[in-house]
Amino acid sequence: MATVERLLFALTLCAALGCGLIAGIFFAFSTFVMKAFARLPPAEGIAAMQSVNVTVLNPWFMTVFFGTAALCVLAVLYALSRWSEPGAAHLFAGGVLYLVGSLLVTIVFNVPRNQALASVARTAPEGARLWAGYLVGWTAWNHVRTAASLAAAASFSIALGY
Repeated sequence: MATVERLLFALTLCAALGCGLIAGIFFAFSTFVMKAFARLPPAEGIAAMQSVNVTVLNPWFMTVFFGTAALCVLAVLYALSRWSEPGAAHLFAGGVLYLVGSLLVTIVFNVPRNQALASVARTAPEGARLWAGYLVGWTAWNHVRTAASLAAAASFSIALGY
């Protein structure tokens, strides 16, 4: 196997694993974490989510989240430069799915909600109102991130077969 093929295989495998790992994290939030927080009194749910939003900003998560995005950019560029080669469409799709459906959705829809939640006093009446809308909106966009990350992982996995 030539050096380029080995590098492409490593990039694709790491991108698939990164997308899968992120999909799993998002899946956990969509299927039980947010439901558990919703069962708490609003002040406690707000406090729990505020704590998550602070602790998620750690080197482990950020490396996987943004490292996977970097791999996706490389995959998209490689796919565009070799579009006629087998697997290029799957590399392109995997990269775009993650970059748009996970990274962009996070930046545009989830982070602003997290920032709004961070600025509210958990015991204030407006906190409970914000929390009710936060649960619905944040979770809906998290479903999108989950599906996009999982679809990206699948696309990269298919590309490994070429």
